[in-house]
Amino acid sequence: MTEQQEMSEDVFMTRIGQAVMLLHGGDREEARNRFGALWAEIGEDGDALHRCTLAHYLADTQDDPADELVWDLRALSAARSLTDAHAAGHRDALAVRAFYPSLHLNLAADYVKLRRPAAARLHLDRARAASDVLADDGYGGGVRAAIGRLERRLREW
Repeated sequence: MTEQQEMSEDVFMTRIGQAVMLLHGGDREEARNRFGALWAEIGEDGDALHRCTLAHYLADTQDDPADELVWDLRALSAARSLTDAHAAGHRDALAVRAFYPSLHLNLAADYVKLRRPAAARLHLDRARAASDVLADDGYGGGVRAAIGRLERRLREW
């Protein structure tokens, strides 16, 4: 990879990060607009890590659970393209594996919202199975706690 390509990717991730800050600051509409513009820029065939990250956050900006599900499925699809056997040597493949617990947790939550408990349980099981890659830090603990909360909720269903 050339230095110019690396810089271009860093700028793109910076732009994603800026939109994430808007989202976390409560400006969902502006975050959705910026994420949408970034998605249009990279397209369906763009860098898989960018697509995964964008789709993951775009899902969080959706008002309709069905739309949220579409974006979460796109995020999972992009992650899979990085971790498939033919991409095992890709520079971001290992980092994306750490996304799987969250990606499957989000899908499980989507399916709960859509009142599809069997699909929710399937993805919750996948989230739990993938959680062994999570570090023992705030992020890992937060994802594990969210998995536990959703498991308890599904048991009551």
